[in-house]
This record gives sequence, C-alpha cells and structure tokens, in this order.
Amino acid sequence: MFGDYSLGDLSSIFVMQGFAGLILFSVFLLMALGLAIIFGQMGVINMAHGEFMILGAYVTWMTSGFFQAHLPALFPGYFFVAMALAFCASGALGMLVEWALIRHLYKRPLDTLLATWGLSLILQQAYRSIFGAREVGVELPEWMMGSKQVTDSIEIPINGMFVMALTVLITLAVAYIMFRSRWGRQVRAVVQNRVMAGAVGINTEKVDRYTFGLGCGIAGIAGSAFTMIGSTGPTSGQLYIVDTFLVVVFGGAASLLGTIASAFTISQARSTLEFFTSGSMAQVITLLAIVGILMLRPQGLFALKVRK
Repeated sequence: MFGDYSLGDLSSIFVMQGFAGLILFSVFLLMALGLAIIFGQMGVINMAHGEFMILGAYVTWMTSGFFQAHLPALFPGYFFVAMALAFCASGALGMLVEWALIRHLYKRPLDTLLATWGLSLILQQAYRSIFGAREVGVELPEWMMGSKQVTDSIEIPINGMFVMALTVLITLAVAYIMFRSRWGRQVRAVVQNRVMAGAVGINTEKVDRYTFGLGCGIAGIAGSAFTMIGSTGPTSGQLYIVDTFLVVVFGGAASLLGTIASAFTISQARSTLEFFTSGSMAQVITLLAIVGILMLRPQGLFALKVRK
C-alpha cells in the first residue's frame, strides 16, 4: 500500500489527509455533541438527528440567498447570522418533537428508535417537498475562499480552518454549559437520580425538553458547518447518522472527553484509509476495528460512573 510512494510523498499525504480528517472531525464532533447530550444524558436513540442537521443546512442556504438578494453589503458576515438561525430553528423543532413525541417514550429505547426513524422519513419527505429533491449549495463569502500555502505540496483551505475554529468554540461552550452552569448541574442531577432531583424542586420535564432542544440545536450548527464542505439534499443527514452513533458509543455515552477522542480517532482513520483504499473499504475497516475494541471495552473509551 505504501510501496509506490517515497518517504517525502508519504509525509505530505499524511499531513494533507490528516487535515482533511480534521475537517471531517469537526462535522463528526458537532453532530456527536448534540447526539451525546440526547443519547448520553436522556437515553433517547434519536435516528432523526441527521435531519435536524440538514434543517440547519437548509436554514443556512436560505439565509445566504436572502443576504445575496436583499443585503449584499452584509453578505460577508451572513454565516454568523445563519448559524444562530440554524441553532434556533433546529432547537425549536427539537423541543416541539420532545413535547409531542419523545416525552411519551422515555425508558422505552426501542420505541424511541422506531419513532424517530419514522420522524426522519417524514422530515426527509418534507424537505423534498419544500426545497426540492436536488442538492443545493451555499456561496461562500470571499474571505472564506482559497487556501493557505503551508509548503510547496501542502495547502490548507481557509473554510476548513474556520470550521475547526467554530468546532472548538462550540465544544468549549457545551463544556461550560454542562459542567459550570446551574442548568448543567440540573441536567447531571436528573441523569444520576431523576426521582431525587424532582424531590428537591428541579423541573425534570423542563430539563428534558431543553436538553433535547440543545442537542438538536447543536446539530443545526453542524448543518451550517456542513454547507462549507458539501452540498445539501433531503437525505444528506443519513450519510452521517451511523458514523455519529459510532462516535458516541465508541467514546462512551455521557462523556464529553470520550466524544472528542472518538470523533478524532474515527475521522483520522477514515481520512487516511480513504486515500489508500476506497471510501467504502475505509468505512468497513474502521467499523471492524471499533467493533473489535468495543468487544474488549463495551463501555467505550471513557465511561462515567453514576449511581443508579
């Protein structure tokens, strides 16, 4: 596999694929952060998580078109507005889904899997009816175009660096919310002992709704980032849902550090293997490796010890 390349070529390949893996890592992590909150904190298997991401992508696309048509002078900064709108739209839809559907299915993981899978099909058809079946793409502002020349053979795209910086900021914000804020302490109290948390005055239903909304809102931000590296279609979210579940399970449910480490490991392995093999073969090899590790360590890379 490596015999046809010189040492210098291999070094350049690993650096380039490593950076491509970092961009993939950014999307995986943003998706997995929301799913880890929903699955790890609430025990809900949300098969429609990819559709919440695509809602954020469509909101970003519509915001881009609106700024181009009506506010061209402000177009260079449209993405920040689009990201906020994507978070609000996906989060609001998530809270509505939690109120109308999920709250009736707690402690029934198989039922939540089937219900959210049906929801994903409904949302896909809704996107197809509203936005059309063809994939759409956003136009990036000029300051996101181009790349930074690191060496003669290595170039780093500017939009990729922006996505990674955005991922770092979102991850730090989630860590602060979950481990430093009053609401985050309430969430962790509900996870550890729901009955006792309710007995001391915590509104557990409100915590559940906001937690689900936060997870879906972060998926919306992931959708905004996704528009910079790929086109958006009604079924685009399904391409990432399996990998996102792998990230969460491999890292350890409810573990932020595990989610980060898992997303980095899987994205780097996928990116490097795709260059030397093929996309499908890289996914198969990565999946087999993860399954083998989980057989030895079923709780994932990092597992939180909580009282039940």
